Amino acid sequence: MKSSQLEVNIKPLGDSALIIQLGEGINLTLHQQVKSLSAIISSRPFEGIIEFVPAYNNITVYYNPFLVHNSHPGSNSAYDKVSGHIKKISKQIKLDKKTDARIVTIPVCYGGQFGPDLVNVAALNNLSVEEVITIHTSSECLVYMLGFAPGFPFMGGMDERIATPRRETPRLKIPRGSVGIAGKQTGIYSLETPGGWQIIGGTPLDLFLPKENPPTLLQAGDQIRFVSITPEEYLAYEELKT
Repeated sequence: MKSSQLEVNIKPLGDSALIIQLGEGINLTLHQQVKSLSAIISSRPFEGIIEFVPAYNNITVYYNPFLVHNSHPGSNSAYDKVSGHIKKISKQIKLDKKTDARIVTIPVCYGGQFGPDLVNVAALNNLSVEEVITIHTSSECLVYMLGFAPGFPFMGGMDERIATPRRETPRLKIPRGSVGIAGKQTGIYSLETPGGWQIIGGTPLDLFLPKENPPTLLQAGDQIRFVSITPEEYLAYEELKT
């Protein structure tokens, strides 16, 4: 099987973390590289690692410098030892290895009290509300990363016909489950938080599951399909959770 070596650019982040930069921008190739390297870091942890956080095009690794130094005696700094480990294991990545993505269906009640910005998104893109809903539910989106709040998925792959800038004035409270658009991205608020995304609907599904392992419904690499539901169907979903 033909494979290529992953090129990494590592730089320190304070005295107990480092960033593995794999490129710039947001695209599927970088996502696959981040996912591949994350998998091998998880399978080949080093003494002193605390956690690692994958993003669009980089991975941040947090570690305990005292544990790193004590477990690997020598004159090199903890950063040098950790970065050396990362460079070594990154050579084992086969970037052409393909894996089947998990497909997750997300029910969404569009507009009304659940989507106060749906009309605005339609107007800014010279579309009808119905067209925005059809386009959003026709897009199969990829979860590139989780962040901002526990379980909040940043998704790419949304049809650019409904791309819309963030609100000029963010809201102080956006309800849990709100589905929004920011530029070319779509996302779902996993908790009630402030935010500036254009809210077009809401899902009754819980994305943050603190009692579960993993504690999030979605993971990086998931393919998301949105399905339009009625307010009555939304309430039915809520009743199933009680």
